[in-house]
Amino acid sequence: MQTQREMAVEPARFENKVLSCWLGALLVTLGFHLNLCSADDTAKKDSSVPLKLHEVEGISEYVLPNGVKVLLFPDESKEVVTVNMTVFVGSRHEGYGEAGMAHLLEHMLFKGTPTHPEVPKVLQDRGARFNGTTWMDRTNYYETLPASEDNLEFALNLEADRLLNSNVKGEDLESEMTVVRNEFERGENSPMRVLMQRIESAAFDWHNYGKSTIGNRSDIERVPVVKLRQFYRKYYRPDNVMVIIAGNFEVDHALASVNKAFGSLPVPETPIDETYTVEPPKDGERTVVLRRVGEVQVVGAAYHIPAGSHPDFAAVKALANILGDEPSGRLYKGMVETEIASGVFTMASGFREPGLMMTMANVPDDQSIEQARAKLIELMENDWEQNPITEQEVERAKQQMLKARELESANTDKIAVALSDWAAQGDWRLYFLYRDAVEALTVEQVQSVADRYLQRNNRTVGLFIPSEESERISVPESPDLTTLLKDYKGREAVAAGERFDPDPIAIEERVQRGNLVGGIDYAVLPKKTRGGSVSVLMALRFGSPDSIKGKLGAVELLGLMMARGTEDLDYQQLQDEWTRLRAEVQIYTVKGVLQVQVQTKEEFLPEVIELLGKIFKSPRFEASELEVMRRQVITSLEGSKTEPNALAPRRVQRMLSPYDKDDVRYVMTIEEEIAMYEETTLEQIRELHANYLGNQAGQLAVVGNFEVDSTLDQFRAILDGWEAKQPFERIVSPAHPEIPGALVTIETPDKSNALLYSGQQYKLADSNAEYASLVLGNFILGGGSLSSRLANRVRQQEGLSYGVRSGVTAANFAEDEKVSFTLYAITNPANKDKLIRVIREEVNRVLDEGVTTEELEQAKGAYLQAERIGRTGDSKLASMLVKSVMNDRTLEFVSQYEAQIQAATVESVNAALRKYVDLDGLVMAVAGDFAAVEQPAE
Repeated sequence: MQTQREMAVEPARFENKVLSCWLGALLVTLGFHLNLCSADDTAKKDSSVPLKLHEVEGISEYVLPNGVKVLLFPDESKEVVTVNMTVFVGSRHEGYGEAGMAHLLEHMLFKGTPTHPEVPKVLQDRGARFNGTTWMDRTNYYETLPASEDNLEFALNLEADRLLNSNVKGEDLESEMTVVRNEFERGENSPMRVLMQRIESAAFDWHNYGKSTIGNRSDIERVPVVKLRQFYRKYYRPDNVMVIIAGNFEVDHALASVNKAFGSLPVPETPIDETYTVEPPKDGERTVVLRRVGEVQVVGAAYHIPAGSHPDFAAVKALANILGDEPSGRLYKGMVETEIASGVFTMASGFREPGLMMTMANVPDDQSIEQARAKLIELMENDWEQNPITEQEVERAKQQMLKARELESANTDKIAVALSDWAAQGDWRLYFLYRDAVEALTVEQVQSVADRYLQRNNRTVGLFIPSEESERISVPESPDLTTLLKDYKGREAVAAGERFDPDPIAIEERVQRGNLVGGIDYAVLPKKTRGGSVSVLMALRFGSPDSIKGKLGAVELLGLMMARGTEDLDYQQLQDEWTRLRAEVQIYTVKGVLQVQVQTKEEFLPEVIELLGKIFKSPRFEASELEVMRRQVITSLEGSKTEPNALAPRRVQRMLSPYDKDDVRYVMTIEEEIAMYEETTLEQIRELHANYLGNQAGQLAVVGNFEVDSTLDQFRAILDGWEAKQPFERIVSPAHPEIPGALVTIETPDKSNALLYSGQQYKLADSNAEYASLVLGNFILGGGSLSSRLANRVRQQEGLSYGVRSGVTAANFAEDEKVSFTLYAITNPANKDKLIRVIREEVNRVLDEGVTTEELEQAKGAYLQAERIGRTGDSKLASMLVKSVMNDRTLEFVSQYEAQIQAATVESVNAALRKYVDLDGLVMAVAGDFAAVEQPAE
């Protein structure tokens, strides 16, 4: 240590060092990695207020002397705070033999530090929603917690700790490597996903964007822990991170806390080497072919496009919408409506450096994939001259893109992640600059990028064919962001919402309840929300177990068909209206209920309700739309015939539903469901709508910014007099605890990943204190994310599964007194027997030894905090209100339930687990390619 006298004799040298530190931090923000202050200097510097760099629309950027970038986005309307630490390293930075290292390292940072040895557990104990994600240019670690100064300080200290002090041990790598390999194998099960990876690989000659973020199997399996530590030390450093704090917090406290947590972290002497590989111009089309077991053909094409920061990028995104949107997209009209394909999509991802726009199409097996390929290329490359882009197409794409932004802006945690993605592309302010570019888009700009980038020699499908003259398509390099963003100020910040108490009793005091019309009751919660957002959920009940027999195909398609137009609006016009009204709308039907879910803004709510009225009363029901939907549904079902994730759960559901084929509760096979949809007619759907729907039974919930009386009056006006000709009778679904346990093995050839899925049912009311104890016991057993008995044993210790979880769920209707227990895990087919053995051992250990007092207290806190966070979401609140009305309850029931959770004891939890969880009674199905592997000896 230096004495006060020693400090006094060299003030000038110390001040110069501090100035050098600030200069280094400023240069870091401009993209330079110069180390002008050593670790000792950093420890000595003045650690007062961080330096403010920019402020745009309520979001402020700061930088600490050691180069840590900080974004603050305060929002009082949610009682949560999100901390997002972005490390600017992704698959783009990986070298030879390092494919997948950035992603593998992300997993390892959940293995703990000396100070925080159990990261998932400490996060779960505070009720956090948390995750980590890896992409081409960055790695994210984020958690959303109940808003408090203590939680904010905890999250910041945790991220600062694992930034530099994470355990990267050989024994942890051994187990986590198999978990990541399991995640890799899960992706290998999807032919479309694999084909996309192959296209990307073929599209890039040298750039790392051609490598999948998940990595190469051999690199995942063989990476030495020493190399992983070197990668960690190279990129995980204070001058290579951005910390984003979003939500309910005090700015001064946040600045002081982030400075305290991150400000003293030392900067390594060695700077980070910038990547400099530039993909050369393309001079010929390419082809890649994938041959695997499956039912549905897929064709795709990719084209090189500029970086997300380039002025052309907004036009490229609009072009992707014009091509891939449903139902207006040119690919949809040219391929789906003409029955060449059953589904298409187009995406253009923004990266720091030039990337790809990719289009994929599902082609039914009775169609020609060569015809689909030819049509795809024709529409992508050759159709523009004969059918130029129109003003309507560009305006529609702009509004769709802006609508998505505006709906996202209601959630500060989502914006936090979005800002980190733009920061990884060069600068977080690109989030706003991109919006401005979208609003200013012209037909000429979009047509220009179509002409420039959608060319044969820039395409990845096809063959190399010599030509007399070389043709090269150059994609511009990333622009100079300093010039691009100079003096950018943005606009007014989005209107903030009110402080909201998510306690169930406090919520209930604000809820207004009553009868709307007929048999429809309502529960509404007006409150000031960010950006004036409002969520609506309506359930209209119809039919009876007897009256809908033989009509299940029409029942399942009714809602989807209603969502495709009204008498005066076709599907496209209706979608355009939803875009104009900034409304995200889902309408679907299942047995006995039509459900409508809406997210929009206060100013548009009256028009949205008016449009819903037209959908209810006068749906379009076009024969051509039915055929499109039929193809899409059947193609999806055909594709699931060989998918473990579809087959195992369906088999278990069938075994747990002991009903005859003519009972509406019977669970069909895939073949039976396909036949049902093939036989469904438009007349059946029209008859169902005309005779079954009405105001006889249902629930309505509205949460957010809206005027209560006028909103309810408007709903009354559209529902009044709308009477059903067929009476409603609820489909009762009792528990079947008597069903014996079983284990069924399903062979799915050529699938690298297997799924184990199991379930059983209990006759138990959700109002019973035993239910609360069972929920807590399951939370400890396998319901608590990465921190549970099953996750610790199966994933963390044994490395057998990327995902393992158990769940306890009560039926929607309390009268059924039905509780379901499920347990599932994915694994490599070779590990099936070991996985089952380890799961049985761990469940038996819980049942034999019981949970501990410490486990129970931590589980209570974590579970209740997670429930509290859930109630900060408006759509979640709407769902809770509908369920409360449906069961003739108020949110006081939720409060009583949480009191039962709090009152549960070790004795009550262990008794509930032992009474209900029966390993021998589990109905279990495991699906995978077991014939191709030899099970290791146990």
